[in-house]
Amino acid sequence: MADLFDLPEMSDPDPVRRAQIQMLKPLPKRFYKEVTVAETEDGFAIRLDGASVRTPAKKMLVVPSAALAEIIAEEWRAQVEVIDPARMPVTRLVNSALDGVANDPEVTFNDILSFAGTDMLCYRADGPERLVERQQAQWDPILAWAAETLGARFILAEGVMHQTQPDAAIAAFGRALSAFKAPLPLASLHVMTALTGSALLPLAFALQRISAEEAWALAHLDEDWQIELWGADEEAEHRRAHRWQAMAAAARTFDALGVR
Repeated sequence: MADLFDLPEMSDPDPVRRAQIQMLKPLPKRFYKEVTVAETEDGFAIRLDGASVRTPAKKMLVVPSAALAEIIAEEWRAQVEVIDPARMPVTRLVNSALDGVANDPEVTFNDILSFAGTDMLCYRADGPERLVERQQAQWDPILAWAAETLGARFILAEGVMHQTQPDAAIAAFGRALSAFKAPLPLASLHVMTALTGSALLPLAFALQRISAEEAWALAHLDEDWQIELWGADEEAEHRRAHRWQAMAAAARTFDALGVR
């Protein structure tokens, strides 16, 4: 089973690019009949006809919650004639967490902190006025929440000129993020951070300030503004839909862990 996911192209951060490359490769046929979840002393394992699924690094694919294990099992059950890793986003995310993040969580943790230092919510348009007002109305409440609830007070900037954030703000953000430093929740938040361009939005999701759908909409405020002005682009819409699938999978993974 591990070899099915041991594919270089599956590590491409762009879900559209992953799908495009994967389409060029012949997919393995489904070889199993039954998918079950088994509770073990280490957690919940997924089994195909009684054989345990392993990660690409040959580790046992074991997760800490029955809810998450069932989501992964459903992805395996949903494969019909062939096994398509591109249609198994939660399995891929869990493999990445167990094989990569678990080896050194500090690397992923620090990468999210780096995003916080250049968070998109802090970079504002200088016009037109309606866009400025929209950013203020929708993004300011998240920054106010971060300041009041987390003690993380970020500084706003206009345009794209870099604004160094206060060490105290990054430290406060890091303390809040530390609650989710286990490999699986951390990997989920890292995926959401990369997809939204914001570290604050995924943390607000994790702390139940906003939903995944709200985080996604806030992350695309500027893009939606452009669509209102100039209309939608079919290719861009297709790309965004694929990215949302990855976002939703990360949110489902996080929710199923029950770490809140």
